[in-house]
Amino acid sequence: MPSRITCEVRETAPVAVVQLTGALDLGTMRSVHQALDGALAAQPDALVIDLTDVTVKDRLALSVFAATARRAEEWPAVPVVLCAPPPAAARWLAESTTCRVVPVSPDCAEATRMAGEASSPRLRARLEPVAGACRRARELVGDACTRWNLPEAAGPAALVLSELVGNVVRHAGTPMQVTLTLRRPYLHVAVVDGSRAAAEPAGLDLRAEGGRGLLLVRELAQRWGSVPTGRGKAVWALVPVG
Repeated sequence: MPSRITCEVRETAPVAVVQLTGALDLGTMRSVHQALDGALAAQPDALVIDLTDVTVKDRLALSVFAATARRAEEWPAVPVVLCAPPPAAARWLAESTTCRVVPVSPDCAEATRMAGEASSPRLRARLEPVAGACRRARELVGDACTRWNLPEAAGPAALVLSELVGNVVRHAGTPMQVTLTLRRPYLHVAVVDGSRAAAEPAGLDLRAEGGRGLLLVRELAQRWGSVPTGRGKAVWALVPVG
């Protein structure tokens, strides 16, 4: 009989707690990965994964947590903490590379506290796909860089965010959630819109009507990417802050 696992998300503001119940193996790790991606799509300040009621049947399945933490590092730039693994799972975690990526706490209340303390300062804004959205995006960057004393990042980050917002206005045409997060050495810039179409830069065709803004993003950012989230996508970029 195939293994089964359930994933329940509890909001413990500003931390999201995902409680897993059932068997974790190579067959169920995909559903766990999808559930954790769904929890990240809500852009919490931090994510705790409760393993109290999990039976780990294959130690290789524990790699799903490292994959989630690596995804969360870039977008939505949140810390991930595991809590209360059963004894066998705790031993396997200690012997694996997962612990190098994801902290593990024996107590869920302590894990929630740890995750909350590790969360980063961020600014959020909801923008409509209108002509003034790019200007508002640049103003948001200016506010963030003034608040966090990042004068050297203000210019590049404003260009990156205005291009990402402009891409939504031109192509997706949906309301968007803009988020700026300071996790040194980067200012994380992200825009979530309501279109599932991947954001892709134009090729070398100079006659192309669009996509050049994403080429600029690629040049100014340390890294950037586009990931599906819910009914839309998130496009993120990492701008060095020195």
